[in-house]
Amino acid sequence: MTRHAPDIHGTTPDGHPNRNERKRTLTTKTKAVAVAATMAVSLGAPAAAGAVTLTGSGSSAAQPYMLELFKGYSRLHHSIHFKYVADGGNAGVKDVQAGRSEFAINTRPPLPSDSGTTQLKLFLDGLCIAVNKKNSISNISLTSLKNVFLGVDTSWGQVGGSNLSTTIDPIGRNSAAGQYTFFQSAVLGGATQSSNVQQDTSDGLVQVGVSHDVNSIGYLGLSHSGKPVKSIKVNGVACKASTIRKKKYPLYRYDWGVIPTAHPNKQVEKFLVWVRSSAAAGKIINRAGAVSAFNKK
Repeated sequence: MTRHAPDIHGTTPDGHPNRNERKRTLTTKTKAVAVAATMAVSLGAPAAAGAVTLTGSGSSAAQPYMLELFKGYSRLHHSIHFKYVADGGNAGVKDVQAGRSEFAINTRPPLPSDSGTTQLKLFLDGLCIAVNKKNSISNISLTSLKNVFLGVDTSWGQVGGSNLSTTIDPIGRNSAAGQYTFFQSAVLGGATQSSNVQQDTSDGLVQVGVSHDVNSIGYLGLSHSGKPVKSIKVNGVACKASTIRKKKYPLYRYDWGVIPTAHPNKQVEKFLVWVRSSAAAGKIINRAGAVSAFNKK
């Protein structure tokens, strides 16, 4: 049974197999940097008596925002520290269900099958569409984006605005990611992305892949949509804080906090309420590149 609180629901993902990695060159150094984003990050490992570590997992897209929020909260509450594994939003929900994590962060709305979890809207974010900087395209329609990731359009010559006529190399996320589930619902109409889509395990890897491949196009969160890639408009609207705040960008969405419905950690609950409602957290969210939605001014 799922407990309901303000903006709270229950959820889970669809499984989707990985495909063989496409031909593309990543230097060992840049790939290592991107992979590092998926590893566990501990902030201020407790040494003093009475210190507490809160263990979380989930979205790599939201990780840059969350790391800043962890730091801000620990400055206010010196005995509270955090450990976070960026294993994907869908994977994070499973971690909470299995008791491996005390909380998760996800970038897609709750699904009916996320039993045993309570989910809270934290702040606004956007799923941005990025291309290589050498691609002249500046806008793509949702219809064209759908056709690209379903494998209907496979050449840049079929997509208006590009200076290319080569084969499109689409890059997406794997099924462990809430990004994948959100994209599948919001863009693909529930269909499975094509077998020619490279499935990466983090937004950092998508960003690196797009930056190294002139023929690529990828979807990633707002925090990864800047340099070294080029974020393009969707249906004529840019993916940026101002359009997301006004909910004009077609692929705006909320990032969610996920906790177990039964016996949640009270310190985690206090942290998530602080993220959602406090003026201090709102400033951190906006400064980190996301968009506060409920925070006091």
